Amino acid sequence: MVFTPLRSTLGIAACIALGAGPALAEPCEFLSPVGGNGVTNIVTKTISPGNPLGRPNWNTDFFVTKPYRSYKLFFTADSSVSATYPIQAYMKFTDGSSLQVYNKNFTPDPGSGGSVRVQTIPGKLVSQVNIKVGATDNMAATGFTYRISVQGCY
Repeated sequence: MVFTPLRSTLGIAACIALGAGPALAEPCEFLSPVGGNGVTNIVTKTISPGNPLGRPNWNTDFFVTKPYRSYKLFFTADSSVSATYPIQAYMKFTDGSSLQVYNKNFTPDPGSGGSVRVQTIPGKLVSQVNIKVGATDNMAATGFTYRISVQGCY
């Protein structure tokens, strides 16, 4: 599974518009980020270095409040210089288990991004979708800013 690159200076807006086109008939809706401000479902972060006294804030969770057939994860590089972003994504289930659904380095052009579609697992109820951007074994992206969001699709 690879992020589908979207070359656009509109970044995440292009991802959203692409997902709303007639080729994709299934309806989708944005998931709210855990700890969000209630105003936007798009999270903007800057990759921080690892913290020897604590954990870095590389993880972002999104609430899942109803069953969906699939999820669309959106990523946009929000820095003016190209970087390679280590990205992992997980589905967290109501039974306490989780499943890694994406684990790759992504190198979009500045201001552009991509998306990946993740199918649900039969018999499992998803409670959260987690996206982790940053890794101790790839500190080259430290200081770079990005935007992420997740849609649940019926």
